Amino acid sequence: MNGMERNALLIRRLLPALAALVLTACGSGMEDLEQYVAEVKQRPGGRIEPLPQIKPYETFDYSVAALRSPFVQDGPAADSGTPSGPSPVKNRNKEFLEQFPLDTLNMVGTLVRDSKTYGLVQTGDGLVHRVLPGNYIGQNDGRVVSISESKIEVEELVPNGIGSFFKRSAGIGID
Repeated sequence: MNGMERNALLIRRLLPALAALVLTACGSGMEDLEQYVAEVKQRPGGRIEPLPQIKPYETFDYSVAALRSPFVQDGPAADSGTPSGPSPVKNRNKEFLEQFPLDTLNMVGTLVRDSKTYGLVQTGDGLVHRVLPGNYIGQNDGRVVSISESKIEVEELVPNGIGSFFKRSAGIGID
């Protein structure tokens, strides 16, 4: 016998013994698992909570014939058809300072000329403009009411959401 034949014979004899060893190793170690399963099966069963009681549906008669509709305005504005209170002047030419929000304008001083006191207002681009009481300023139909050395008083017309306007006082002060 040469060396190759001896190795083949050795492998044939050892292979079944090695396979038996591997298979017995896979089978061992299951005793603890089987014991745990048997222990769990011996425990008493838990209590299942009963299903909640279902309340029967109660009908409700909802009569709204005597109530006002939520889609119709309530109050005098709905009845008259015309808005009440102050309103913006229609068909007038817009002034230059009406394109700027009031909070972007700054008062930089006053100027007295020909016994008139002008307010000096600076826009965001750095240009300074003169205003007198009665001039319109800001985006909410604001009208200059008075000019003092430290503040320009403005009265704006703000929409109230139902077709009318209300007056709101605002001011531009010196920074």
